[in-house]
Amino acid sequence: MRQNHYFLKTCLFIGFAFFYIPIFSMIFFSFNRSRLATVWGGFSTEWYVKLFANRQVINAAILSLEIALVSATIATILGTMAGIALARFRRFRGRTLFSGFVTAPLIMPEVITGISMLMLFILMGQYIGWPGKRGFTTVTIAHITFSLTFVTTIVQSRLSSMDISIEEAAMDLGSKPWQVLKDVTLPVIAPAIMSGWLLAFTISLDDVVITNFTTGPGATTLPILIWSKVKLGVTPDINALASLIIIIVGMCVGVAAIIMNRAERRRERDMHMAMAANE
Repeated sequence: MRQNHYFLKTCLFIGFAFFYIPIFSMIFFSFNRSRLATVWGGFSTEWYVKLFANRQVINAAILSLEIALVSATIATILGTMAGIALARFRRFRGRTLFSGFVTAPLIMPEVITGISMLMLFILMGQYIGWPGKRGFTTVTIAHITFSLTFVTTIVQSRLSSMDISIEEAAMDLGSKPWQVLKDVTLPVIAPAIMSGWLLAFTISLDDVVITNFTTGPGATTLPILIWSKVKLGVTPDINALASLIIIIVGMCVGVAAIIMNRAERRRERDMHMAMAANE
């Protein structure tokens, strides 16, 4: 048993080292004075200064954030509706087809999704004149399409494990269906909705393949810009940019985790108080 315990600890250490040592190395070399990203030339913050003075990078970052915010919000709304429909309405005409359409992007390669969206936008432009050009709108629609399935899966899984008797009790006490949805269902699945939004936001923010097919001139997102720079050779400003992204994302995830944990503890406390009152 002790040997097995040491083996598990060793595997855990190797796994964390494999993932985090490259990240810490990248952050370390973002303070490199040298123009070569992997050759240490002394400590300096000049690449951060140059990064904030680079309008191309700033514009690409703003565009990526705008697309991620819009696509994640719309995908969360539609995905929550789809998840509730699949979890609460077990039988309706076309359920199997609807479920297949929703979950298809989970198993479909991103290249196929990107090519399909590109062909769709080209045909729509030829026959109805919209979109006139590919850019913010087309990338946002494409991101909604493939991130919607992740939100739906998370919400559906949360509803499947939820005790339906709570909703039935609320309806027995005279609540309307929309009141049950607002006062019971949505507060219970709020952590799942928040998790789905964060996942959709992250997927949209770092997507390269689908964005590359659906974007056009003048609509370069941050991942596309980084990819183009990496092909020409990594410079310390890319390390600085990636370091800032990691810090910001880590802070957002930490804040979201604290909010969701507090909401979950509040919900459990309310449930215990309600059960104690009934007893």
